[in-house]
Amino acid sequence: MEMVPRGKLRSRASAIPSAILELMHTVLVNRRAAARVERGHPWIFRSDLAGEPDSPAAAVVRVQLASGKPLGTAHYSSTSQIALRMLAERDTLIDEAFLSQRIAAAFTLRQRIVHDSDSYRLVYGEADFLPGLVVDRYADCLAIQTLNQGMDALQPLVVKVLRDLLQPRAVVEKNEAQTRSLEGLPLRSDVVDGTLDGPVAITLNGLRFEVDLLGGQKTGFFLDQRENYAAIRRFGRGRALDCFTYGGGFALHLASVCESVEAVDSSAGAVARARRNAEENGLGNVSVREADVFQLLASYQVARRSFETIVLDPPAFTKSRNRKEEAARGYKEINLRALKLLAPGGVLVSCSCSHHVSGAELLAAIHEASLDARRPLRLLETRSQASCHPIRLGVPETEYLKCFTLEAA
Repeated sequence: MEMVPRGKLRSRASAIPSAILELMHTVLVNRRAAARVERGHPWIFRSDLAGEPDSPAAAVVRVQLASGKPLGTAHYSSTSQIALRMLAERDTLIDEAFLSQRIAAAFTLRQRIVHDSDSYRLVYGEADFLPGLVVDRYADCLAIQTLNQGMDALQPLVVKVLRDLLQPRAVVEKNEAQTRSLEGLPLRSDVVDGTLDGPVAITLNGLRFEVDLLGGQKTGFFLDQRENYAAIRRFGRGRALDCFTYGGGFALHLASVCESVEAVDSSAGAVARARRNAEENGLGNVSVREADVFQLLASYQVARRSFETIVLDPPAFTKSRNRKEEAARGYKEINLRALKLLAPGGVLVSCSCSHHVSGAELLAAIHEASLDARRPLRLLETRSQASCHPIRLGVPETEYLKCFTLEAA
């Protein structure tokens, strides 16, 4: 994918109209909404509207208090409880120039902060001031998600901007997130620009991986762990066990510092891909097996197996605030089973991508597990999502990944 120098964004003729969206409607909100926006959060809930607006779905609207004080420009959703997502602090045309400027700024940041990898998150929604838009780069291909009505309506224009900026071989829409259902939008996964004839070969931290953009989880790979994959090399040693390995991210990075690495996942497709990734990198000390992780850890305890390095990177145990207690019990149980297999002085890397479970709550669950296992732990390192997934201050929803490295007595 060609890099375009800053300040030299290309433009070219296209059948897609310029789509300059006029601010035809004004939506009035209460003071609670205004205070939220003024503190930097771009969401306004339906309960904070001063009456139901007559704006059409996906409209770009002017937002203001009943007193007339302007708050800026937003996308309006006709179905979601998040009725407005702020796009700009003043009246602004949400057109090709607007999208080009925001996406080019996001790209410039990634050029500065991403090294030794050709794949990363290019646009991270609210954190890049484009609520509802996610763009992931996979070598010379792109995967996009348009998660609300407004961004979904702009998808053709977003694709054009991305094509002009990066000339990707293919753009895939990975619009399968359940949040789209809250917006009344269909779930879709397809190539929307260019051609894609199979898996995409990418490089992360100097290692090669095969990614299925249409059939893989999330947009194809766990790019949010990219920097954590590299960081684990400082701590890994001996026999390693990578649980919920997916494409082998942690396992392949551990191979260079560990005697042997066993990677486990319950998905046959993930296991096959992780094996191919290990073979492609010539890593003969990595073995991959298909199994339920909870059951496997229990059987390994009976067999008295032990490991010097264990990684836990499970899928989110909850996507709802109402199920936090259940999720905490799940995190305690999986960490307890891992600790019973950890050799003296061994390292446990424990992750959570559950937004509704805070870092403090995850650490509390790990601590409870350590007490039950009678294995005192020392916290060596606290990490979060990769810097290509920046956390926007005042918007806690942009922070979700926790990654703790601990040493057991």
